[in-house]
Amino acid sequence: MPLLERLRSKDAGYQPLVLAGSWQVAVLNFAEEQAPENLRKVDSHTLTDEVFVLLSGKAVLIVAEDEGEGLRFYGKSMEPRLVYNVPVKTWHNIALAQDAEVLIVEDRDSHLGNYEFRELTAAEYAALQGELKKYF
Repeated sequence: MPLLERLRSKDAGYQPLVLAGSWQVAVLNFAEEQAPENLRKVDSHTLTDEVFVLLSGKAVLIVAEDEGEGLRFYGKSMEPRLVYNVPVKTWHNIALAQDAEVLIVEDRDSHLGNYEFRELTAAEYAALQGELKKYF
């Protein structure tokens, strides 16, 4: 086993880099499905929080709450090197500019099943796009 590993991925989308014990570190690079106009779903981790750190570029973290008649969206333009924690069971997604690179720390193998997706209705998609226009 090496004393030190240096890992990086420039591949598009979500790439787990380190899986150790009960946690993992991944990178999320721009992919077409993360472009602001292509966000058509949100996800929620059912068991654990999820941490995001902007490494470079532009990204907007979106969280949402269910108001009974649909989701209400809140966007936050991410600042580099600031830790953003999304609590368990919070609907969220992330809109990425083409130059974005985001570090993700989460429960190991979360990407394999510790989540649920919610497809946006037409009204929710319109509301999300309205929120994202503040940032892009």
